[in-house]
Amino acid sequence: MVVGRFAPTPSGRLHLGNLLCAMLAWLSARSGGGRILLRIEDVDTPRCPDRNTRLCLEDLRWFGFSWDGPILRQSERTPEYENALAELQAHGLVYPCFCTRAELHPELAPNLGDTQTVYPGTCRNLTPTEAASKALIRSPALRLRVPDETVSFEDRLQGSVCENLRRDCGDFVIRRSDGLFGYQLACVVDDIASGVTEVVRGRDILSATPRQIYLTGLLGGTTPSYAHIPLLTDAQGRRLAKRDHDLDLTALSRRYTAQDLIGILAFSCGLRDRICPASLEELVPEFDWDRVRRDDIRLPDLTGGMP
Repeated sequence: MVVGRFAPTPSGRLHLGNLLCAMLAWLSARSGGGRILLRIEDVDTPRCPDRNTRLCLEDLRWFGFSWDGPILRQSERTPEYENALAELQAHGLVYPCFCTRAELHPELAPNLGDTQTVYPGTCRNLTPTEAASKALIRSPALRLRVPDETVSFEDRLQGSVCENLRRDCGDFVIRRSDGLFGYQLACVVDDIASGVTEVVRGRDILSATPRQIYLTGLLGGTTPSYAHIPLLTDAQGRRLAKRDHDLDLTALSRRYTAQDLIGILAFSCGLRDRICPASLEELVPEFDWDRVRRDDIRLPDLTGGMP
């Protein structure tokens, strides 16, 4: 049985790109007679206040989503992440890293989720004495050692993906220097615990997948199937982003019903050949991954009401 999930990060109001991902994950699971779970990825608590989580849940309910089982919140799962970290440490796979983000990524924006920057291994071979000396100055992040090994998988939408962990990914952070657990570890631990068999998410996370497949194996999990959907852009081809408040539901819900927006998304991604209102349930028997676009998905102009 398919077990899918939608896992938003409540760092801002949901926009239509997030809702398209939720819709495709929901339809894929429901059309296969499977289960669909909701996970709130608020492990980065300073960026994800409770107010944003409440708005996220309100938006999803307004859109008509239903979920199987209790909602999982990463901010409540620190003991599970600590157990996974201890398991990796017991196998000698973790080491402290004292490099600052500014030193490693001076040219990058704060959101590093979709970068391919490879850690150069600066702290990989520090002696215990050297590490203890550096720890007097700053708290370290913890990185996972990766081997010179190639991870390959077949993505439902992006095709064959192949990356060498050492060359293309590098040792990656599993706990930050401020003590918060990293996205890669939290995501894998929760997918394993929830029995997730299918991951549907944005193409901007594609580069994280080989690391997560490797980590899943280390922690004794089963690798899910993946579908990384194209980016959703506005009518001018500009990528939607939470920080720009583009096309979020605060404004859209004043001009459109939930069924209007579902119909617009279904047309834009290729599930329907014309724009007309629809409910999620109506789309279940029509859903087919072969119809979903592989290239970036451009929305119609939504500034003047229903297209």
